[in-house]
Amino acid sequence: MRWLVGWSSIAAHFGTAGAVGAADEGRTVHPVGSQLLWGDPDPLWAVGDWRPDEVRVVSLDQPPGGAPATRMAILGCCAASDDELRAGLLSARGGALRHLTSWPGSYTAVVQAGRRITVVGDLAGARPVFHTPWANGTAYATAALPLADLIEAQLDIGHLAALLACPETPEALRDSTPYEGVRRIPPGHALILREGSREITGYEPVASLAVAGPRIEADRAVDGVRDALIEAVRARLTAPRHAPETLPPDPGPVPGMGPADRRARRGAPAPGIGADLSGGSASGTLALLAAGLPGRPGTVTGHGTGAGERLLAVTYNDLTEDGREAELERAHAIADDPRLHHVVVAAGEEGLPYAGLENGPLTDEPAPSLVMAERHRGRLASGSADHFTGAGARQVLDAHPARLADLLLDRRRRHLLRPMAALARAERPSAQSLFIPLTVYRAARRLARTPYRTGLETAADHLLEANRPGAREGGTGPLGASLAALTWSRPGPAARWLTGEALAEVSVRLTDAATRPVSVQRPGEARARAALARYASDQRILEQAAEVRSQRLHAPFLDNQVVRACRDLPESLRVRPGARAEILRTVLAGAGIHQLPPGWGTPAGASTTTTARNGLRASLPQLLALFDAPLLADAGLVEARVIRKALRAASEGEPLPLDGLADLISTELWLRRLLSRRGTCWTGTAAPRRRAVPGGVPLRPSLRP
Repeated sequence: MRWLVGWSSIAAHFGTAGAVGAADEGRTVHPVGSQLLWGDPDPLWAVGDWRPDEVRVVSLDQPPGGAPATRMAILGCCAASDDELRAGLLSARGGALRHLTSWPGSYTAVVQAGRRITVVGDLAGARPVFHTPWANGTAYATAALPLADLIEAQLDIGHLAALLACPETPEALRDSTPYEGVRRIPPGHALILREGSREITGYEPVASLAVAGPRIEADRAVDGVRDALIEAVRARLTAPRHAPETLPPDPGPVPGMGPADRRARRGAPAPGIGADLSGGSASGTLALLAAGLPGRPGTVTGHGTGAGERLLAVTYNDLTEDGREAELERAHAIADDPRLHHVVVAAGEEGLPYAGLENGPLTDEPAPSLVMAERHRGRLASGSADHFTGAGARQVLDAHPARLADLLLDRRRRHLLRPMAALARAERPSAQSLFIPLTVYRAARRLARTPYRTGLETAADHLLEANRPGAREGGTGPLGASLAALTWSRPGPAARWLTGEALAEVSVRLTDAATRPVSVQRPGEARARAALARYASDQRILEQAAEVRSQRLHAPFLDNQVVRACRDLPESLRVRPGARAEILRTVLAGAGIHQLPPGWGTPAGASTTTTARNGLRASLPQLLALFDAPLLADAGLVEARVIRKALRAASEGEPLPLDGLADLISTELWLRRLLSRRGTCWTGTAAPRRRAVPGGVPLRPSLRP
């Protein structure tokens, strides 16, 4: 796990005796396995195995009289030159922030301008920023766990309840984390620290409920996506690369990672550039772009291998499922490109979901991806040192069903015809299928006419009924999922198994949020951003759980400039069936790739439900043992017998929401790893004497925040 951590203390600026004492105490503390980017009075560290080209610090001339310097740290992949960074630092010194998020790549920016420190988060939420009061000031980091260790935080059971009950509802999660006292800034915001005060400000304009932002023609919007995505891929290809054998040495033990886990990570991936090649349009687009951008096709800069180096394309072939032949044929057709070297990774029993749960590291937070970590680790271990994934393409390019309500707000009813017809075709032909367009239209109109406050209050009432038998009945398939998404908020798939007490406390959170004055977005825009933030957070945890040392996973679709360009796509274009494939065809054409293999853009035929059920069935004894005396039950969130009964029923084929069970299993697994870890993230004479959550999960605690 890699993170950035630092703090700003009021003692650095005000010389009172008490403040100086706190600052002196803080100076004796530093994180384990770190490199210091700049020192006191407001130090900043990079923790973990950062590559030399991923850590850049630029500064302006030192002011006279020992005044604080003006400098900026960029961590991650950023395509800006040093001169561009210095120009951006000059603007940021005056308070401008948005331009710091406009460079191609994925990175975190920290600016120190005199007595002000600014930490800029990203738009998707894949690079979050956390903060907590400490040492008469504020400590901040790009991970919540080190801050929890710093203040010896306890678990926030209310946050875990909200994460299980309403994972895609920011109003329920607010700015909390699993650790009491540690807060998260929302995507699209920056944390500003000045003389002991904290300010969280947004740098991105937000559309109001009734008025859409300035519209961009569809062709111009697609051109913007093309340019942004090409630059995002090029940023990874042209940045200086370091082969695994030339990377910095192991920085030492990482909290939460056991000896067996560290031994498993000693094997380095192959040098060079690689990409997933599952047969889907997003991963296929990145593979073709990375292998054939204009200029020097098939050449990757910085490896010293010269022209003609081929991109390593990995296809994950799940042998436990049927219908994989078509996907393999599509992948082989793309891999016929002479600039690609194709590798097929065969998955056996060890590649099923829920396999190898006892071997994973402690991640920053719980996420459903923990049950898939071993499966993804097997795929990524066959990849390259720099590996592209198509993660996030669906969230930034496709239309969230709630966007149909935005079209009605704009009085553009005719654009609803195509998506409603596609839903009717996706359902099995029946007498009721003739009424599907009318059903969808009514649901979209109801959402468009529902005020924000009313929508949250209604969701709070419905949440109280989520664990009752009558509330478990609902539509299935594409139509059922679309109708369920046409709301301001909806219960998560795990809500049906939570206790009434837990649901009641999350309902209180929603009711309180409904009464707060907010700048309300349009419903479709709001729900799409919430879904993207939830996905980006899960993707971040997946990268930690399935991490292969010396490997970097690149998800260009989650980059700032790509997310921003995709937001300019009009709803009328998004809702068209097959819009994502059309947009990505334009992207490839702009890169000079016109001849696409047969079947490109066809959705993969794999059944995730079948895979999840097979994994559940194979690991059922271990999962039942996990919930023999679960910590979630000690916290008052679930009843153990109810979960064990659901696990048995799901493994026998009963139609239960398997993603909800994955949420519960992941959270229970994360709690056990958290409580069994040794050591903290900090060292020094004033380091915390105990790790976060030292005493276990309290029995039946109050869930109120």
